[in-house]
Amino acid sequence: MQDTQILSTRPAPLPEAAPRAAAAGRALVFDACQVGVVLRAVLFVEAVLGVGAMFGSASPGDWLARLALYTAGALPATLAWLITACSLKKALQRLRGPLQHAAGVLLGALAGLYACAMLALAGTAGEAPPWLASAASGALLSALLVTALQLRARARAPAATTARLAELQSRIRPHFLFNTLNSAIALVRDDPARAEALLEDLSDLFRHALVEQGESATLQEEIALARRYLDIEQVRFGERMRVQWVLDPRADGARLPPLLLQPLVENAVKHGVEPSALGGKLRISAELRGSRVVLTITNTLPGEGTGERVRGHGIAQANVRERLRLMHDVDCDFSAGVHNGLYQVRISLPAS
Repeated sequence: MQDTQILSTRPAPLPEAAPRAAAAGRALVFDACQVGVVLRAVLFVEAVLGVGAMFGSASPGDWLARLALYTAGALPATLAWLITACSLKKALQRLRGPLQHAAGVLLGALAGLYACAMLALAGTAGEAPPWLASAASGALLSALLVTALQLRARARAPAATTARLAELQSRIRPHFLFNTLNSAIALVRDDPARAEALLEDLSDLFRHALVEQGESATLQEEIALARRYLDIEQVRFGERMRVQWVLDPRADGARLPPLLLQPLVENAVKHGVEPSALGGKLRISAELRGSRVVLTITNTLPGEGTGERVRGHGIAQANVRERLRLMHDVDCDFSAGVHNGLYQVRISLPAS
């Protein structure tokens, strides 16, 4: 048996905890590289241009012509602003909040001047190009966009998602702890080594769940945590629970919110294995498909042919969906439901 510390009042040091905590507090404000941010920014600018084009338009055709003219100058300027913000996001992150706003407004004014210059070169800005008005419009739109990006970064930061993370951590239910301890007690006399391994898995699982997490974790780390959870449940269910892992090592580096996989696996055990007298089967797969990673958790359903089925409240799934949206925006996909007689949760996200 390993020499372990009994009744220690201080947890073992975790070397990665400090760097993760430091990284967690620095959600990038000017993270304008994501597809969702670009789409929303372009649609926002287009909406403002559409309203502005209504002034002085005598007919729908005149309005459409004005909108096309404004878009020809504003769209390249908007994309230039987004590319610049994305390129300088780490440098701008070092600035304080007011200075970030000032930098964004300055970039917006330059983008407005760039849009006006493009219209002037095309000969559509008139004899006296509205340089000042263009700079002021760009600065105003940029100020609104920076405010939206700051709110988005604040939502992604752990300080704003503490309640969600606490709820997710609490999904390691109290009766799971009691069942695990009872299993360990039953093994102490007959199989001490197995009881020790069970308690070590439980200790590592709770230590990982209760320590302050960073903004993201690798898929490899999440799979390791889910394995520990299933190893614990395997002692309780024995042959009633059959687990199949189909993992692509190339997908290990994908980033996802911490403590994301374990509650999904727990749901599969709770609703697929526990209610069935015959037990059930779980299948966890991760596959690299081009530039994306597809993660699926599949479980059999109890009461097949009898209509008996245990339905949950969907709290864990809603939490997972929201946290994925906060991290990857529209660049991820989450679906859950019955597929070919099995319950399947499917997550598709960027590989890097």
